Amino acid sequence: MIPSRARRGRRVLRALAIALLVPVAVAGAYVAYFFMDYHRLQDGAEQHSQNVNNRAPIGVETTVVTWNIGFGAYHRDFSFFMDGGTSGRADSQEAVAEAMDHIAALLKAQAPDHLLLQEVDTRADRSWFINELDLLRAFFPQHQSYFARNYNSPYIIFPLNQPHGKAQSGLLTLSDRDIYRGERHTLPVEEGLMRVLDLDRCYTLSRIPTENGRQLCLYNLHLSAYTSDGTVATRQLEKLTADMLSEYRKGNYCVAGGDFNKDLLGHSDRIFGVAPREGLTWNQPIERDLIPEGLKLVESLDKRHPVPTCRDCDTGYVPGQTFVVTVDGFIVSDNVRVTDCRVIDDGFTASDHNPVKLTFQLIEETEDLRYELGPYTALSGY
Repeated sequence: MIPSRARRGRRVLRALAIALLVPVAVAGAYVAYFFMDYHRLQDGAEQHSQNVNNRAPIGVETTVVTWNIGFGAYHRDFSFFMDGGTSGRADSQEAVAEAMDHIAALLKAQAPDHLLLQEVDTRADRSWFINELDLLRAFFPQHQSYFARNYNSPYIIFPLNQPHGKAQSGLLTLSDRDIYRGERHTLPVEEGLMRVLDLDRCYTLSRIPTENGRQLCLYNLHLSAYTSDGTVATRQLEKLTADMLSEYRKGNYCVAGGDFNKDLLGHSDRIFGVAPREGLTWNQPIERDLIPEGLKLVESLDKRHPVPTCRDCDTGYVPGQTFVVTVDGFIVSDNVRVTDCRVIDDGFTASDHNPVKLTFQLIEETEDLRYELGPYTALSGY
């Protein structure tokens, strides 16, 4: 029996409805999974041995290198989907291993006393499940370490041809001195649907006792990049500097390094000669008035041979054509004397960032400063 036209029409409509509803249902299920799986990571602290012998020296030149290693994915031809590029993960497991070897070799050549590293994956699709934390600790066996997870993302299905996947990643501090205590401090992030892009953020504080009974407070940070609300970055910087100022007023020494995701020079496009593409949001000038008296942003620009710390990743890196900017650097307290700060030009070989090396001295306080700050015994209350 041949179906009537009406019956055939109903079947066509039903088929069309199913074809439309299935992807809607799948998308709805994924959104539900994403927000059910999403959660902010909790703050915590890791107590190290109380038998502290190897203390930070006073008046001696000390070095610290900060580097966002880009989870070992960003070779010079790599482009990232969240910047308008094509890739959601590293090319291969072998590519990640090669990048990590390069990163370790460059860091060892600098012979730093302290290291502040960001985007260190412990288990992630995007880095082919290579535990970069274990690798870096093995590369620097004589250094003590403190690691805190910066984010633990649900499975991100974009880009569809190469999903970013799940990622557990964080901030690693390495030091050749004794770390008495490490702390994780949550930062404010976007709310609502935009938290899909912001996920989680924190900074870490590693406390290293000094020879004069104070503490060197090493802060490791990676502030937000993909935000629609500009006040988020402002609140993040305010929380960080308030914490630093509090420690400085106790008489401690504060050095904060990392990826600020803000133009630390204020006009990198004029310095490096390439204008940012339209719609770029993470290259806004840092608000210098948010840095309170008692702290200072360190200048990391060699005016004769300027080197940027970060490149745009909408395409592979093309010198002279790709937008570059300085977003990595340091803030220190006034009792830290900076003798040098320079960007190490790695040509974006193994990351979309170049490392920055700071050389500094901890200053012995004057009697007047001690009186102003009040008595303070290092490690008390911790």
